[in-house]
Amino acid sequence: MIELAQRAAAAALAAGADDAEAYASETVGREIRAHGGQVESLTAATQRGIGVRAWIGGRAGYAFGTDLAEAGLAAIAAAAAEAARIVDEDEFAGPPSPGGEPPPMELSDPSVAAWSTARVADLALAVERAALATDPRIAGVEQAVYFDSADRVAIASSAGVAGEFEASSCCAYLQALAEGDGGRETGLGFGLARGPAGLDPAAIGREGAERATAMIGAGKPVSRSCPVVLDSVVAASFAGLIGKALGADAVQRGRSPFADRLGAEVAATALALHDDGLDPGGPDSSPFDGEGVPRRRTALIEAGRLRTYLYDTYTARRGGGASTGNAGRGSYRSQPAVSTSNLVVAPGSLGFEELLAEAGEGVCVTDVVGLHSGVNPVSGVFSVGASGRAIRGGELAEPLREFTIASDLVSMLRAVRAAGAVARWVPFGGSVSTPPLLIGEMTVSGS
Repeated sequence: MIELAQRAAAAALAAGADDAEAYASETVGREIRAHGGQVESLTAATQRGIGVRAWIGGRAGYAFGTDLAEAGLAAIAAAAAEAARIVDEDEFAGPPSPGGEPPPMELSDPSVAAWSTARVADLALAVERAALATDPRIAGVEQAVYFDSADRVAIASSAGVAGEFEASSCCAYLQALAEGDGGRETGLGFGLARGPAGLDPAAIGREGAERATAMIGAGKPVSRSCPVVLDSVVAASFAGLIGKALGADAVQRGRSPFADRLGAEVAATALALHDDGLDPGGPDSSPFDGEGVPRRRTALIEAGRLRTYLYDTYTARRGGGASTGNAGRGSYRSQPAVSTSNLVVAPGSLGFEELLAEAGEGVCVTDVVGLHSGVNPVSGVFSVGASGRAIRGGELAEPLREFTIASDLVSMLRAVRAAGAVARWVPFGGSVSTPPLLIGEMTVSGS
């Protein structure tokens, strides 16, 4: 893969580019959906291609393709160079500089390749069976899903950037359906690992079933301001929104509530947030980012203060600084852009029961709806639908649904009273590791 990238970059120089970069990737993936004790669908696919960026003066062009023969590489490179000749000039455009030697990382699990498709299909079916066996009130499973991927990535540029790595990941999840009190409730269970050998189908199915049955007979809470505990899944959704708002592109466009707040107090000292592209357990870990800049651990919020934003090369030049190694790419088809790697909320010292006891009276939120569309990107104000459990006398009480929680991101961060002791990786909407969080006060609107 690295030789492929080097040849593509050289072809762009031969086509007239002053500088060039090539990003080659190959992804082999499977997805299995099970329902009613049968495999409902199976997809296996391999994507392999290359994307080339070419610079001529202050102009940057981009092209990609899947024809990786010499003629195909030459055509892709020539298209990138031609695009650079006709786009508008940009004073911040230019190739990323080498950022040092990336650290060695072992990110592949051999079980992804070793487990046959039939074996991982059995895993998906085992997830469904585990949910159905947990409780007689489980009426069914919407779908049990397993997916995995094995990725190879290489990057090379005329500026001296060169590197490659391999990584794997997999996930299984389901939505269990529980019936009772004349209604039907759903519950999510999931697990993720580097390979299928690291998944526990019984635990995944049981989690979905327990979440579903816990919601039977749910009603609305009384409208008030009160303590709120966000479970790990909900806390991860908020952390993902905050990480996006800390990207330099959003800040520089004035589309972030954290703009012009470097060094300011934006959170309670109970909360610390880092971006860590080197965490060995992180699903999005890699030795370097989408531009070949080495990944690192970056403190975003510490001791209650905003320490830095996340930068790729372009936004760093625009801001007069250096890249934090946060250029992301969806695949060879897309150009790099600022993105988080693994967001990590530091665990605290309280167990979940202790968080509830600290809350005393309030609400535990286990699910939110419409979070990404319900947040104002400039002010950070949000009001979103939620469901969960009442907290009464420091313990979980009756289930609740059809209520909203409202605040703004900065006020919510400042109201964090404590973080739980046990963090969990959550793969939905990004890669986030977070414990449950106790928010001292939040507006809850119900009956």
